Amino acid sequence: MSAPSLDELFESARTGNRRALGRLLTLVERQDDNAVIVSERAHRDAGQARVIGVTGAPGSGKSTITGRLAAVSGAARPAILAIDPSSPLTGGAILGDRIRMDNNVSSSTFIRSMATRGHAGGLAVAVPDAVRVLDAAGCDPIIVETVGVGQVEVTVAAAADTTVVVVTPGWGDAVQANKAGLLEVADIFVVNKADRPDARGARRDLELMLDLGHQGDWRAPIVLTTATEGEGIDDLWSEIERHTSYLHHSGELIRRRCRRRRSEVADRIELGLRDRALRIIDHQSGESAMVRVERHELSPAAAAEQLLATLIPDNPPKE
Repeated sequence: MSAPSLDELFESARTGNRRALGRLLTLVERQDDNAVIVSERAHRDAGQARVIGVTGAPGSGKSTITGRLAAVSGAARPAILAIDPSSPLTGGAILGDRIRMDNNVSSSTFIRSMATRGHAGGLAVAVPDAVRVLDAAGCDPIIVETVGVGQVEVTVAAAADTTVVVVTPGWGDAVQANKAGLLEVADIFVVNKADRPDARGARRDLELMLDLGHQGDWRAPIVLTTATEGEGIDDLWSEIERHTSYLHHSGELIRRRCRRRRSEVADRIELGLRDRALRIIDHQSGESAMVRVERHELSPAAAAEQLLATLIPDNPPKE
């Protein structure tokens, strides 16, 4: 029996076949020539789903919140894309978040883990591709959940229409979120574990930060939740829906998605140029620029300029 074609996989995935959808996402994760073909195919039908990013410090309860959001959405086919941390040496991912999530989601929710594999740049391409496939397959909403509050998470958060940043009571999370730049990308803040006595203080701290740094028409609301008990999740979903309405009526959704596509094209160019540059360096021989660098006859900066000239013409193409 022959393997199903790409069109057959997409058609099957749209009918709810999880195995077909999983195969498409596996092709995306490999980031090879097939991934480009899958991305191209998915792009035709994508753009309908709401994409929600959930990020924040480890241990803040993001996974529990993510699972409960999928449940309260009332959607027929919600999807969760969990970005797991992975070892830069072995590539092994920690899938504990998915285990915790499974306790709170309905059977209709499709869950997929994607490992960072220590390669943040590749993630900037793989995540939009995966979201595009889920969207084209008819999943909605699509919730992208990340671990940590570093640059990888800021990059992933930028793949969402609405970004939810989760903190817990205490100054540490708020300061860390501020340093990581998440205050700038947050559309909604959640203070989880609100049953703690200092939860109100954490909310006050965030309000002060927003007073100092707020810009634009949308001011990020702050929602108090106790995710383990399901408290505040309905309020959070209401704020997500309110932000979705704002995006549509203000035209910000179109602008935001245009910026995302522009950024994704730039990311792909950057990764492609880096890959080609490494191939050029690896295949040099004789009196090459790299040999001259090793002899201290040429600086790394000058060598880079020489090699760059082989990749990019002096005069960029005109439109």
